Order: sequence, then structure tokens, then C-alpha cells
Amino acid sequence: MEIPLLQIDAFASQAFKGNPAAVCLLESAKPADWMQNVGAEMNLAETAFVVPRPSLGNEVGQYDLRWFTPAIEIPLCGHATLASAHALWQTGRLAESQEAHFHTMSGELICRRIGKQIEMDFPALIAEPAKLPDAAVEAMGIKPVNVVCHRRKDGSDGNFLIELDSETAVRNVKPNFYALSKAANAGFIITARGDSSYDFVSRYFACYAGIDEDPVTGSAHCMLTPYWAKALGKMEMMAYQASARGGEVRVRLAGDRVFLAGEAITVLSGNLLC
Repeated sequence: MEIPLLQIDAFASQAFKGNPAAVCLLESAKPADWMQNVGAEMNLAETAFVVPRPSLGNEVGQYDLRWFTPAIEIPLCGHATLASAHALWQTGRLAESQEAHFHTMSGELICRRIGKQIEMDFPALIAEPAKLPDAAVEAMGIKPVNVVCHRRKDGSDGNFLIELDSETAVRNVKPNFYALSKAANAGFIITARGDSSYDFVSRYFACYAGIDEDPVTGSAHCMLTPYWAKALGKMEMMAYQASARGGEVRVRLAGDRVFLAGEAITVLSGNLLC
């Protein structure tokens, strides 16, 4: 059986920018070990697996969605969700006027088209003051201004958000990724106020998930948006993730939801044969 597979650059208006994700368009659910093997084969930050839900009356655009890194399944991914919606519209599985509703480990996520951009409705992730492990400070060579952490459902550390004193400081960090992978079973977001046309900038390191530096991270902006909304007194902001590929994310905070918007472009289309 041939299974449609697309590679899409998310949070990008041109090819080879933003964050690449593979999107596997399934007709029915596959075992988790098969999806993990495909994720490892694709060797991208995330591979998304989209499965249509049975239609109920006039209900359309309902899909199950899971995300796998080359090493693990993750509970929330922004860029691969954006890529999944783009794939559904581009292949004609969903009309561009229709919303894509994804049922995931993090609840229902909704995507809609607004002009050239795709807007995603995600949960806001509220963080609490935290102490950054000394090993992480040393591995990144940073001087934190402030540190907060969003914890997983089991109470363990999920992602640390570390504010630095300038955009330049964020851009200049050169982590020892091996040491950082040993510092904690968690991700590390470094961020600062923007110096130019962006309200804030960030970078994201997820060595624990098999990703040294993620190019553009939607889920990280679910933490960054409420953090900077409070700090800057703004509900709508323009953000930039300062990785080597780089990517822009338009963000908006509305209560306990974060709206993330960006463009996407397909760079590869083919079929899985196994």
C-alpha cells in the first residue's frame, strides 16, 4: 500500500526556511512502533500522522493527530500541526474554507486559513518560577535574568524558559549539547526582548527528545506568549525564533488560549511503500 507523505517547511514563506516536518496522511490508525520507525526514518524534528475520524452528521474536518521525533512521541507540536493542516488543504482532503480540527494528547487543536497564513488555536502553557540546574547553566554558558518552568502532568520538569538580557545574548549562545542532554530530562527555551522589529526572540533546545536545536517551535510559543504578554503588557506580538533556519511566529493571547500564525510551503511529496 502506498501512503501519501509530504515534507513541509512550517513558519516559512519560502523553501528551506522555518521548520521542516513530515506529514503522513493515513486512512486508518497505525501501531505506535510503526509510527516511531517512520519518525526515525524521516529524521526530522517531528513527523505528524493524520487519521480522519468517522463523519458524524454535518461534522467535517475532524482528525486524530500524533507527533513523533526520531526518538519519542511528544504531547504537543506546533509546526507539525501547521504542516498537517497545510497538507490537508493542499491535497484537497479539506476545503480551504473549512477548519481543521485535530484531536491530540493535548486536547483539540484548531487550524484555520487567514489569507496566506494558517492560524492555530493552542492551549496557553503557564509556567512557575524555577531553579535552572547548574549543569544546564554551564552547558549553555548563560547568565539567566529569570527562569520559569512548565511541568508535565506527572509533575516532572517539562520545559524551562530562561530569559536573557538581550537578543544578542540569545543569538550568541553555543550550547554543549552533550552536556545539556545530561543536565535534565527537559527542554530549554532561551529568550529575550527583541532589539528590532520583533517583540521577543527565542531559541529552543530539546536534547532529551533527540533534537539538539529545533528551528521553529510552536509549542514553545505556548509558554513564551503568556510570559511576554505579562512582561510587555501586549496581547498580540510578533516573535522570531533565531535558529540557523529562522522563522517568524505571530502570536496572540486570549484567556487560556494562544493563537499562533505562520505560513507553510511544501518542498517534497511522495509515498511511503511500507
